Amino acid sequence: MTPQAGTKTCSVDFTSYADSVPAALDACGAAQLLRKQKRVLIKPNLVNASPPPVTTPVECCAAIVRYVRAHAPKAEVVIAEGCGDVLRETPELFAIHGYDLFSGREGVGLLDLNRADCVRVDNPDGEVFKELWLPEAAMQSFLISAPVLKAHSLADMTGSLKNLMGLLPPERYGKGGAWKKSSFHARMQASLRDLARCRTPDLTLIDASVGLKDHHLGGRRCDPPLATLIAGTDALACDRAGAELLGLDWRAIPYLS
Repeated sequence: MTPQAGTKTCSVDFTSYADSVPAALDACGAAQLLRKQKRVLIKPNLVNASPPPVTTPVECCAAIVRYVRAHAPKAEVVIAEGCGDVLRETPELFAIHGYDLFSGREGVGLLDLNRADCVRVDNPDGEVFKELWLPEAAMQSFLISAPVLKAHSLADMTGSLKNLMGLLPPERYGKGGAWKKSSFHARMQASLRDLARCRTPDLTLIDASVGLKDHHLGGRRCDPPLATLIAGTDALACDRAGAELLGLDWRAIPYLS
């Protein structure tokens, strides 16, 4: 287990989701935070129909759900995603990746963020967007970002902050390209900074059990697998740690520097 200096961020060796997720969340002090919560929103990365490590495995989210319920037994727990795939809708991906079966078995809610009610968030210091429309549920819940760690062709890497692109409603941000969040792609780095000005995760768990070395939609898996989980209350610090795991200099990635 490796704490990151000056932050509530840690990395733990991955053995299994059942064992390593609770260890990572314990190490970053998640239990104490969760005791206060009434509604918890868990945001995996289900960008398309590709299996892990392109997408967050249901086993990872299941371990997070069980941890939340152990420490906040009265809280409502919802798994929420707004997929980017233009050919599929989020409920299809919940089914493809096994989240619907888990939901039915465990009584966990599923929310399609692409069709959720949104609120306007003013962003006067925005570089690209002076306002953003974001799901009301994400703004009013304790938000856990649960991405898989992978390189990205435009953002350099996908981690906790990049994962929040799933919050963006396609009716406002899906124009001008082949993805449901296309408006963010033209100036990706600055757009991600704008998003982080409006909403950051309250808690992060990055699944770096495998890792993708080249591209967020495929390419080489990390060899050997990274075999690590990163957790913390500082999403930026978690993402910087993830960049280092991928062999990237976070100082050269504009939205992380």
